Amino acid sequence: MNSSKHTELANHAWSVADLLRGDYKQSDYGKVILPFTVLRRLECVLEPTREKVAEIAEQHRESEIDPDRFLRRASGHSFYNRSSLTLKKIAADPQNAAQNLQVYVGAFSDNARGVLDRFEFAQQIKRLDSARLLYKVIGKFTDLDLRPEVVSNHNMGYIFEELIRRFAEQSNETAGEHFTPREVIQLMVRLLVAPDGDALQLPGAVRTVLDPACGTGGMLSAMDDLIKELNPDATVEVYGQELNPESWAICRSDLMIKGQDPENIAFGNSFSDDGHARKSFDYMLANPPFGVEWKKVKDEVEHEHKALGEAGRFGAGLPRINDGSLLFLQHMISKMKPVDVNGGGGSRLAIVFNGSPLFTGAAGSGESEIRRWILENDWLEGIVALPDQLFYNTGISTYFWILTNRKSPDHKGKVVLLDARDQWQKMRKSLGDKRKALGKEHIAEIVKLYGEALAVAGDAEHPLHGKVKVFANEDFGYQRITVERPLKLRFEVTEETLAALEASKAIQKLPQASALADACKSLVGSSWGTKQDAWLALKDAVVQAGGTWPTGAPFNKALRDVLGVRDPEGEVQRVKGQPEPDGELRDYENVQLREDVEEYLAREVHPHVPDAWIDRSKTKVGYEIPFTRHFYVYEPPRPLAEIDAELKALEAEIQGLLGEVTE
Repeated sequence: MNSSKHTELANHAWSVADLLRGDYKQSDYGKVILPFTVLRRLECVLEPTREKVAEIAEQHRESEIDPDRFLRRASGHSFYNRSSLTLKKIAADPQNAAQNLQVYVGAFSDNARGVLDRFEFAQQIKRLDSARLLYKVIGKFTDLDLRPEVVSNHNMGYIFEELIRRFAEQSNETAGEHFTPREVIQLMVRLLVAPDGDALQLPGAVRTVLDPACGTGGMLSAMDDLIKELNPDATVEVYGQELNPESWAICRSDLMIKGQDPENIAFGNSFSDDGHARKSFDYMLANPPFGVEWKKVKDEVEHEHKALGEAGRFGAGLPRINDGSLLFLQHMISKMKPVDVNGGGGSRLAIVFNGSPLFTGAAGSGESEIRRWILENDWLEGIVALPDQLFYNTGISTYFWILTNRKSPDHKGKVVLLDARDQWQKMRKSLGDKRKALGKEHIAEIVKLYGEALAVAGDAEHPLHGKVKVFANEDFGYQRITVERPLKLRFEVTEETLAALEASKAIQKLPQASALADACKSLVGSSWGTKQDAWLALKDAVVQAGGTWPTGAPFNKALRDVLGVRDPEGEVQRVKGQPEPDGELRDYENVQLREDVEEYLAREVHPHVPDAWIDRSKTKVGYEIPFTRHFYVYEPPRPLAEIDAELKALEAEIQGLLGEVTE
């Protein structure tokens, strides 16, 4: 089916909006159109066996035996409908449409009825009936031909996505919260599966796939299709979890129709209510929402982090509250299959991120610690930078992270960075923020380049050498060092000193405060190079005034703060014999993990400040992946003469236009 055909079918379904206008707000159109489209699709799929199922249902009407397995077998699917009613029959009896539709929906098997319940379908039936629109809406859908021989499961996915996109536009939501562009999914699954092509073609191959933020199930369907394309006899079991009820319902109905187990699609939040706890999978992929906070599940996530540590999913660290992307990645890593002694087993996973997880968070932060955990365990295989304006809900740059715990020997200890930002074609018509698309040739080029990354990176003559870089895991690590310089002071008494003395609470609460103030007044204009000389002079002045010299560390510190003036040539202040660091001169440096920090200090710092030192107690290890920095290409500014000529040409053009106006 070409794109115009599935758009035509989506238009037919959406034309119901004309009936709803006035009785429904625009933002509520989808609440009617989506469940009716699902219902019509289920009806069309069951049509060939409808009479046979109704006959068996009638035979078991008085039986005490649960007929479920007989009805499933008769329908040829994992779901069925026991009623002899159809949407066409219901539409033909407007007076009883609501009652008959309720009976019809109630006759579905539990799994199918559960899908419709997530749409709150019963509520919509009552509302449409009250507005005297129900039979008209049903009539519209009876004309919609969604038989599998006319609309394949793959193309049905396109229809649902088009309807969801329109629903999102009407309700000011983002379509990207529900599904990912199909060509992006195609690239993702091919990058994920490419290294396993030979293994997947073995007889009896069985693979499990998880998407913990599965939306309408597009990624799961694509993985199923690709593995079956490589090996038609392979068994693929797909699992997912989704928080949005409409998306969950569509995904579940899609799996039912395809013969997959719909119970594998869990409903709820993957963080607080893991629908696949203690399970592991061969492949995992996800496009979690970008920059979405996880405040609602904060208590559950923090409890697991603290109580279970590395035995739980979030032991490596917690990202900042306003972006849960790295929580999804940890959740997926926790479900990787272990690698056995012979190198078998293991998992591969891919996830879509924006740029934030690459570098957000300083050394020691939750984000940095998560990156450190991933890289030190040698799980990160590669990162692919995608073109911007590729997704429906954002125009920003996005990246695929590809991880595995069974790297090939030549990839061990290495990370591939691939720049595919120039692999795109302009769309004829924008869809939300999506203005660019990946063509088949772009997908093939990227997959090929990723597979040959090590060779291309090592061949300076290769035409795409500049698009691939390979780094050791340690190259992304750094030591955040604290460079200290000694506090150097001279001491003086000025009018400002007297004011500061009166403002110092530590000094004013002393019984000798007034005597000290009088002594300082007598020394206005005096200056000393050392603390000892200053203290001796002040002490003598206090004693001469008939006072006593205060003692104690708090007094000495307060007085130093009042009299001390920072001076590069001043006396170095010491604490227990060691130079006291000057907080105002403190600096921080990021030093490559492999480099000796003392050598760095001697080379980069001491030529400028010879008395600097590193406070090793404050050193932290951090990890970041500055992707764009590694692919930055310097472009020299245009020559001034060229810019000047262009400005003069524009001036002349403006003068010409002004001349035409004044004539």
